[in-house]
This record gives sequence, structure tokens and C-alpha cells, in this order.
Amino acid sequence: MLGTPSRNRIAERREGVRREILDAAWSQAREVGLANITLRDIAREVGMQPPSLYSHFDSKNAIYNAMYAEAWLAYESCSAAELDPLPEHPRVAIQRIARVFFDFAVADLARHQLMNQRTIPGFEPTADAYAPAVRVLEHGAALVRSLGITDPADFDIWVSLIGGLIDQQLANDPGGDRFSRLLERAIDMWADAAGVPKHSPAATRAARKN
Repeated sequence: MLGTPSRNRIAERREGVRREILDAAWSQAREVGLANITLRDIAREVGMQPPSLYSHFDSKNAIYNAMYAEAWLAYESCSAAELDPLPEHPRVAIQRIARVFFDFAVADLARHQLMNQRTIPGFEPTADAYAPAVRVLEHGAALVRSLGITDPADFDIWVSLIGGLIDQQLANDPGGDRFSRLLERAIDMWADAAGVPKHSPAATRAARKN
């Protein structure tokens, strides 16, 4: 048919191989730990010789870089779906934002470590890979400011509080809910200190269900 663009089958195959390599890398990270993945194990999982990987990624850090970007893009997509619309009341909205990030983080230890901790010696994401993380942080800061939290120190404390509870959950009760159950209570304590208006308990419960 005239005007129909032709498919680039070579590019499609190449992208398919890259996808297999990244899937294998994530599988390895979840099985043996993020810092312990090897090109040899990844190559074996996708059925190729280790040198062949270099035609798709020029180093193991390049694989980490692609994984890093992929993880933040996944959260960006998740938050866009889960936080639109936000609950109307500022305190409930702030708790909702915290809950979405908390649940995303604790769902996958390897992904959380790559996104939020310096687990890989010598690895720094490229500017392109880091861009989704910057967008997420800037968007989160803008959302919190729109809810009346204008002091940057309050935002930093809020982020640190969520991150600390995530780390405690993953380190001390993986698969459980010991620290997950404390998230809303902790955010309430922070909100009291930051001057976020209180919400009636009944209205709060109703808003969280919606």
C-alpha cells in the first residue's frame, strides 16, 4: 500500500535482543543481588556468548544505566496513573503520594537499590538515564508545594522519612508490613510539624478508599 512506512526488521530484532538482555539482567539482580550480576550469566541466560553482548551494551555499567532509566520511567508511569486525580484534602493527598512511592519501592528490592541507593561501585547514570528521576522529583516537589508545603526543608524531611521507612521495611521485614503500617502515622506526625491542616478521621478513611 502506498504511503505505508516499511518496517525496519533489523532494528526490531536488535531492540528485541536488548530487551532480552535487560530482562536477564533484572532476573539476575533479583536472584543474586544487584552488584553480583555478571555479563557471563546474562549471556548464558539469553543464549549468546559474552563478547556478543558488547554489540548491544558496551559495558556492564551500560546495562545498569538502561535498567536505571527503565526503573524511573516505570515509576513515572505508575505515579501518573495512581496520582491523577489527587485526593482533595492536602494531608490525605500527601499521604497518598507517599504510599504510591512506598509500595512501588518495596515491591522490588533490586529496583529500589538501583533507583535510590549507591549500591554499584563506580556507577553513575548518564544524564539521559537520570532525566526521568529528575522529572519525578521535580513533579513531586511541585505537587507538595501546591498543597501548601513551601519550605524546601519540609520537603527534604518528607522524602527522607519515606525513604527511611522503605529501607526499614526491606531490611527488617521483607514481604511483611511492619513499617508499611507506620507510613500514614509517620506522615501525620510530619504533617503536624509542617502545619498541614488536619482532616477528620472519617473523612480521611473515606478519601483513602477513593
